[in-house]
Amino acid sequence: MANLVIPIVDLSPFFLGDEDGERKAREMINEACSRYGFFQIVNHGMPLDLMSRALKLSKAFFESPVEEKLNCSPLPGSPFPAGYNRKPNPSYEFAEFLVMLQPGSNFNVFPAHRPQLREVMGDLFYQFAKIGAILESILGDSLGLPPSTLQGFNNDRNSDVLTALYYLPATEKEKMGINSHRDVGCITFVLQDEVGGLEVQNDGKWIPVTPKKGALVVNIGIILQVLTNNKYKSPNHRVVRPNGRSRNSFSFFYNVSGEKWIEPFPHFTKQIDQKPNYLGFFYSDYLQKRKENKLKRASGLEDDHGLSHFSLTV
Repeated sequence: MANLVIPIVDLSPFFLGDEDGERKAREMINEACSRYGFFQIVNHGMPLDLMSRALKLSKAFFESPVEEKLNCSPLPGSPFPAGYNRKPNPSYEFAEFLVMLQPGSNFNVFPAHRPQLREVMGDLFYQFAKIGAILESILGDSLGLPPSTLQGFNNDRNSDVLTALYYLPATEKEKMGINSHRDVGCITFVLQDEVGGLEVQNDGKWIPVTPKKGALVVNIGIILQVLTNNKYKSPNHRVVRPNGRSRNSFSFFYNVSGEKWIEPFPHFTKQIDQKPNYLGFFYSDYLQKRKENKLKRASGLEDDHGLSHFSLTV
């Protein structure tokens, strides 16, 4: 494990017009996505004071009395169940925040009685969406796709989700925060505090994603794996709870809409005479299969994240 380190990529060349720096960064990203499905980015454009303030306000919210947090629970029957949630086995808590970005749409109001946290999560949402668009362009260039291919495919931001998470300290009997899983959607961004605990699986080994001040973690999602016909990997990852300390983080899911048709791009199949590894499917159908497989896992059966249903490989 000591020889395996998740790469840290400096994005400043893309803001400075440094073509040689851009080329080197794309090479690092391409290698990281092919090998790990994970990397970290620095000098990404998100203000450092916003990142620090968001972590501080989120921590204060999760450490407030449980009665106050329960007042922020999702409203019954809401089409967007944003709000505070706690797992039955309380190893971690989370709160989701959704923002509709189309003209005339409204902010989700979580949490209405904590205006500072509400404001900072709204700012985070916009910043993550902005970085997502930048990184989407960089990934397209790294993959050798025609200009704006990824942007044209995933041009609807109404399915993006920002989640604040809070992990309780480990106990003698339980150290796991979130079990091994792969993310849906195209790209996941993680803003984590200095505590650590995030790990990615590679060749059967668990590699820590060591926190770096000012960095954001980037994780390739299952949909991008399908679109690239397995050139980019969506890896298993988990969170191991720290001893004696809580852990605070944000995850931003740069998603596709449920009605989106998903299949490998011709650039990775027909144009290079390669067979597709997946049947085409609607994203909503994949989510349903993933849900069914979670029930299988709860029953002690093998969980394949729902993707094997559409796989053409043995």
